[in-house]
Amino acid sequence: MTVYVVVLNWNGKDDTLTCLESLAQMTSPHQTVVVDNGSTDDSVSMIKKTFPDVHLIETEENLGYAGGNNVGVQFALDQGADHIFILNNDTTVEPTIIEAFLKRDLPLQGGSARLMKDKERLDHLGGNWNPELGVFEMIGKGARADAWMAPIALDYVCGVALFVKAEIFRKIGLFDPRFFLFWEESDFCHRAKKEGIVPTTCPEAILYHKVSASFTGGKPHTTYFWWRNRLLWIEKNCEKKERERLTKNIQRDFHRTLKLYLLKSVQSVFSKKTEERLLRLQTYRAKLRGISDYRRKRFGNIPY
Repeated sequence: MTVYVVVLNWNGKDDTLTCLESLAQMTSPHQTVVVDNGSTDDSVSMIKKTFPDVHLIETEENLGYAGGNNVGVQFALDQGADHIFILNNDTTVEPTIIEAFLKRDLPLQGGSARLMKDKERLDHLGGNWNPELGVFEMIGKGARADAWMAPIALDYVCGVALFVKAEIFRKIGLFDPRFFLFWEESDFCHRAKKEGIVPTTCPEAILYHKVSASFTGGKPHTTYFWWRNRLLWIEKNCEKKERERLTKNIQRDFHRTLKLYLLKSVQSVFSKKTEERLLRLQTYRAKLRGISDYRRKRFGNIPY
């Protein structure tokens, strides 16, 4: 069984080196692929120097989580991988994590991602779709890890650590690069579920997540991608009636947010400017831009 570990790096040299050191301690045979997503720091030279045996692929531009990981996944597939382990660079793993995944022998698994700052608590395990609200409800977020020691089937498993049989990628394709960041793993899992492949947690596959280290854009950027990609997910994966209902709800929300943004913008002219007020305005604007860009079919990286 050939396992390829894919780690995506974007200006995250220190985290990536720590992650690679952790992978070097694993007890199962594996190949490590690092995809450098157009870093502008000295990540590439340091990775080459410190870990000369890893497969290092340079994209020369930031392709996001979806596009960057696709490069690593495709490389692994071309090499004849049996399993592909997609791992965030801001993580460390327990040495037996691959054995834990292999022992379960399921086609699509998510690891038990604990918080690096509190190793007894989970980041989150994944989520289930709420068709009324048009969002995923996160499962296990911030919960004690020992309360979630049985595997559970979910609509998606957390993309921090995805262990996938290579045949699944060959069957349903890779991540949709239009998402760039956020919602891509839930889209992948949904496509898998339509083929009868159930995303399942593996509680024995333990890792520790720094959380958000790979995303430095702050709240407005997060808001932009979340809203734009939510609409793309709904378009791709919801039935017509559900899609139309949710889209109308978001349209009403757009107009409410626009009115609020205009009101707060006028108020800001006559009131003291604080960081909190500026951030709130930026976040409103990011939401409006995200929804507008979905309508214009502008995907990929944030264009602003």
